[in-house]
Amino acid sequence: MSAAEALKAARAAGIELALDGDDLALSAASEPPAAVLDAVSRHKAQIVALLRPGRDGWSGENWLAFFDERAGIAEFDGGLPRAEAEAQAFACCVVEWLNRHPACSPPGRCHGCGGREDTYDTLLPYGTEPTGQAWLHSRCWAAWHARRKAAAVAVLSLTLVTTGTNTMAETVTIGRPPVAKAAVSRRQSTKPATVSASALAQHFDCSRTSRPR
Repeated sequence: MSAAEALKAARAAGIELALDGDDLALSAASEPPAAVLDAVSRHKAQIVALLRPGRDGWSGENWLAFFDERAGIAEFDGGLPRAEAEAQAFACCVVEWLNRHPACSPPGRCHGCGGREDTYDTLLPYGTEPTGQAWLHSRCWAAWHARRKAAAVAVLSLTLVTTGTNTMAETVTIGRPPVAKAAVSRRQSTKPATVSASALAQHFDCSRTSRPR
C-alpha cells in the first residue's frame, strides 16, 4: 500500500487527518481498523508531505489529483494507452508548475544572461499580467526556458514519488543538456519509455504563456 492509498483508506474509514507541525493529528468517530492505522503509521512522513501545501498553494495530494485527472482524460477520452496518457499528464503538470511559479524581472537587464539591451539586441517581455514578466534577449529565451522546465521536472518527480506509488525513472530531454531520471508513475505499464518533455509540452500544451515574438 502506498502513501496515497493509505491516505485514501484512512478517509474511507472515517478518519480525519490534519497536520500538526511535522506530525499527523487523527480523529475519528469510532475506532478505525488496525490495518488502516498501521498503514498510516508506516507512511506517516509521506502522508505529511502529501498534505503540506507548497508556496504555490498546492500540496502533493493536489498534484497527484491533477496528474490522475489529466491521465484519465487522455486515456479514456483521448483513447491513449495508459503509458502515453501518463506521459502527457506529466507534461501537463510541468506546464501547470511553470504557470504557478512565474519568473519576473525588472526591465533593463536580461533575466537569462544578465546582459543589457542594445540597439541590435533588444529585451523582450516573457509572461502575462498579473503575474509579471521576465525580460530576455530573444537569443536567451530557449536556454532560460529549458532551465525552468528542468526545475519543474525535478520538483514534480520528487512530488509524485512522495506518493509512494509504483514509479519508474525515465529520461526526459529538455533542450540541452538532457535531464535524466524524471520519475513518472506507472500503475499499469511496466515497459520503459523515453519522453521528450519539451516535445510533450508543445504537443499537450496547457500553458497560459507564450514565447515572445
